[in-house]
Amino acid sequence: MTHTPRVLSGVQPSGALHLGNYLGALKKFVDLQATHDCFLFVADLHAITVWQEPARLADQTREIAAAYLAAGLDPARATLFPQSAVRTHAELAWVFNCVARLGWLDRMTQFKEKSGKHKERSSVGLYTYPVLQAADILAYRATHVPVGEDQKQHLELSRDIAQKFNTDFEAPDFFPLPEPLIQGPGARVMSLRDGSAKMSKSDPSDQSRINLTDTADEIAGKIRRAKTDAEPLPDDPDALTGRPEANNLVGIYAALSGETKAEALVRFAGQGFGAFKPALAEVVVAAMTPVGEAMRRYLSDPAEIDRVLSDGAERAAAVAEPILAEVKAKVGFWGAAAKMSQT
Repeated sequence: MTHTPRVLSGVQPSGALHLGNYLGALKKFVDLQATHDCFLFVADLHAITVWQEPARLADQTREIAAAYLAAGLDPARATLFPQSAVRTHAELAWVFNCVARLGWLDRMTQFKEKSGKHKERSSVGLYTYPVLQAADILAYRATHVPVGEDQKQHLELSRDIAQKFNTDFEAPDFFPLPEPLIQGPGARVMSLRDGSAKMSKSDPSDQSRINLTDTADEIAGKIRRAKTDAEPLPDDPDALTGRPEANNLVGIYAALSGETKAEALVRFAGQGFGAFKPALAEVVVAAMTPVGEAMRRYLSDPAEIDRVLSDGAERAAAVAEPILAEVKAKVGFWGAAAKMSQT
């Protein structure tokens, strides 16, 4: 079976998005919509693996959708939808729960990191989260998934589940084995307060991140206060090793200016951060202020966001439901084979 080249990815509605999300995900999705059939969702099923305030969840879903659109996603070209609005995700996840093996999930390091010392208090959903991820991907027979370092293991699990399903039900190539898409420059943006920690919406310090809705003045202030070191900038990216804050700020400059780190360093070699930070602030403000303005504009019209999400859910279901029907027939669920023979 030849599978249509297709990209799938999602963002959880569990907090305000920031520069790291923009460079590591949203900007990549916008670029990909020009070359791939893209299915991009708001991962609200994943979000509830930890407690979410019910009164806020729908609004948070709209906020993520607004961020997608503000970043430049075209809903006429890419399919944008809420995960929970397409029931195939949950139904296929149950089938995959019966295909995956306990030992596979026991090896997932992200559960250990998120559950900490009290894993018995974690939800079962958090433990089986990677199985739902496999269902997200394979419900559309996606062939490519943009992943960061922390998600590579989960993509490997998706490949294992796809392979085992194909083998168990004697259906070679029924599901593709999805490949990772290397995200390139800007994929991992670090905290402005600690260059060894990833920029995160869960960090208690708002000064650690640049939010998509920050104003130009707020962005410039955060760059000005960003942690640095006392050494001047070198002329070689290799010389940034052991200087996490400097490396992070130069990486942000390069990602938003369209230059490589080497090209950026040629311009600023020998200069201190007193000279570099204003230039960095200018680049970040120029790139991010229009995104923030567009996001606020979309959020002022929630009905339009809901229309986009509803339309996307219908389009996503039209692709996923026939694949699920084939799965049900192969598994042997009552009536599924008969329905397939009638189509």
